[in-house]
Amino acid sequence: MRILLVMDPFIPVPPAHYGGIERVIYDIACQYVKLGHRVTIVAGPNSKSPDRLITYGLNGSLDPSINIKLLATVFFILRKEIKQHDVIHNFGRLLFLFPFLKHKIPKVQTYMRTVNRKNIEWLDKLRPVNLTYTAVSNAITNTGKTSKSKWVTIYNCAPIEQFQFKATVSPNGYLAFLGRIERCKGLHNAIKVAQLTHSKLVIAGNISAIEKERIYFEQEIMPLIDGDQVSYIGQVDNVQKNELLGNAIALLTPVEWFEPFPIIIPEAYACGTPVLGFDQGGIAEGIDENITGYISQNTEEMARQVKKISQLDRYACRLKAETTYSDVKIADDYLSVYKSNP
Repeated sequence: MRILLVMDPFIPVPPAHYGGIERVIYDIACQYVKLGHRVTIVAGPNSKSPDRLITYGLNGSLDPSINIKLLATVFFILRKEIKQHDVIHNFGRLLFLFPFLKHKIPKVQTYMRTVNRKNIEWLDKLRPVNLTYTAVSNAITNTGKTSKSKWVTIYNCAPIEQFQFKATVSPNGYLAFLGRIERCKGLHNAIKVAQLTHSKLVIAGNISAIEKERIYFEQEIMPLIDGDQVSYIGQVDNVQKNELLGNAIALLTPVEWFEPFPIIIPEAYACGTPVLGFDQGGIAEGIDENITGYISQNTEEMARQVKKISQLDRYACRLKAETTYSDVKIADDYLSVYKSNP
């Protein structure tokens, strides 16, 4: 099969640090090539591909606005490439597929964030041919699904072989927080949990360039970072992430927004590390209660759960990563979607 993977240009594929969508594209592309398929990745500068690569646009801050020049560039690329491929899998904006809605080639549009259902309803009226939507959790699928559109839930993945399973860690070890440092990600909640349980918390992630989020970090988070109980190690690459997650007693995801399905859940499980998360968006779908983690409603409940981490099964976490969230499994799930369209 000849597969065309399309992404916005703002973050390279794969990303050096932050960039969940871009990371998944690269991981599944590598699996496709291992399985003998041909892959073309269309992405921004500084990207890589295990097979063919077409770059366009500029790296930079995420820009959700409609850029006619950008759309035109992608249109000309896809118009040329469509004859050489068997499927178009778009991880970028839905408008990239608009000129090809009536083309018979199977088309897949993946959402890793909440969906504007009005866009789907509008597209329904145009009666697209061979178009399937996928979302990274049932929670996200339900934000976009209409009676006339076809949706499949396919979770985010982790390249299992890149993460070292650690069957045991010190019971007096640290809690981990990994993600963008923005209020919605709930870092302040993770710090409160650490304080309530007298646990150490190691924080990793990028500080947002958005002014209100930078102020949040400077005024509400920095004063709490003492380098002892609460430490911040900055952004981490894959090697550092493996170390951070593998040595943690648990990963905390106390988010305050409708979280689609964070890649950090499969990554933590791949190391054998349980996940404690707030019941927001798709978080609960990734946690087997009392086995791979705990689901909570607030910091006080999460703090009580921290004291029960030793009851969780690190082997079960690794098994969950291998059977449900591995790059091999998710690549196969997407291939099944490609083949389901005539």
